Amino acid sequence: MTPMEHVAMFGTSDAELLIGGLPLERLAARVGSTPFFAYDRTVLDARITRLRATLPAQVELSYAMKANPMPAVVHHIARLVDRIDVASSLELRTALDTVVRPSRISFAGPGKTMEEVRQAVAAGALVEVESRTEMLRVIEAGDDLGLIPSVALRVNPDFAVKGSGMRMGGGPQQFGVDSESVAGLLAEFAGSGIDVIGFHVFAGSQNLNAPVITEAQRRTVELITGLADALAQPVRYLNLGGGFGIPYVERDQPLDLDLVGESLVSLVEGPIAKHLPEATPVIELGRYIVGECGVYVTRVVDVKWSRGRKFVVVDGGMHHQLAASGNFGQAIRRNYPLVVGNRLDDVSLAACEPATVVGCLCTPLDLLGDDVTIADAAIDDLVVIFQAGAYGLTASPTAFLGHATPAEILV
Repeated sequence: MTPMEHVAMFGTSDAELLIGGLPLERLAARVGSTPFFAYDRTVLDARITRLRATLPAQVELSYAMKANPMPAVVHHIARLVDRIDVASSLELRTALDTVVRPSRISFAGPGKTMEEVRQAVAAGALVEVESRTEMLRVIEAGDDLGLIPSVALRVNPDFAVKGSGMRMGGGPQQFGVDSESVAGLLAEFAGSGIDVIGFHVFAGSQNLNAPVITEAQRRTVELITGLADALAQPVRYLNLGGGFGIPYVERDQPLDLDLVGESLVSLVEGPIAKHLPEATPVIELGRYIVGECGVYVTRVVDVKWSRGRKFVVVDGGMHHQLAASGNFGQAIRRNYPLVVGNRLDDVSLAACEPATVVGCLCTPLDLLGDDVTIADAAIDDLVVIFQAGAYGLTASPTAFLGHATPAEILV
């Protein structure tokens, strides 16, 4: 997708990008300082509406809060989804403040401490167990509190997903219980005072290849069908993971969501209905829900030339938006879509020229746009980086060099 295709998603008025219906300069004045992250409710709502219209009605939608844990964003999303997935005590407390019932909050991730497990059990959340040690901790917490913990077993599948930004299943993994060990673990702890309601398989993230995603979902259903007999009761919870990607660079094409939806219909009406009739299928998404609704806005503080190369220096940088600098999981650095958000009338080739957009940090790693073609930026203009709604502020080294933490707003 091109930068102007991203602009079209938000809209424009008098050469300015609109965010939440507000012109960019006015929004910056409302925030009071730059840089800042802004998340557009309309774009966010449209994404969830599209998911609801495309995925089978039997599939529940879970928001993986790790993608964007800003409380205002979480509270907004909580009214539009069925579940929330958390990965820390702080995320759990945030989720418990929303309208989502505790029983519909799942706590996943390796290395849960006894304190975290106890907190989740006390809250009545679903604990997604990733090891024998965690199983022991859940049982101990339930005994201490006089409660029957609700548990799902996260399974490390015996297959890997090709084309994912990060592989989280197949081969040796810190995530989940190896599929060949599941039956033995369940047998060991049968009758231990816990309610094992089902399974969770998350094989990979940031995948734009719909056939690969659908194949992973099909194999996941086959895997869980084979493990179902190890449970003393029918499978009631079937978390198929997510991994839906968004286009970060110009050559990326959006995920074919229709194809994923059609495949899920076949799975739900076919093997799931036949072999796992009491199971509620769940799709767990983070980046795909919030990634495209967010922008990172930073102000130009200097424009300089060095040996024939133009540098646009902004007051933000990799300490806020690490992913855009190429230092968050990119094997080869590629530019995120960006524009000069208050000069969208100057987007003809005649009015644009190559420039390198850099941040204010004292390191050559602080590179936000390498030789990008943008409008002729001047001091005080506003540079906008798209695809900033997920893994932005909280996935960046905000303490690096001691700059102020940027604001986050939902508009």
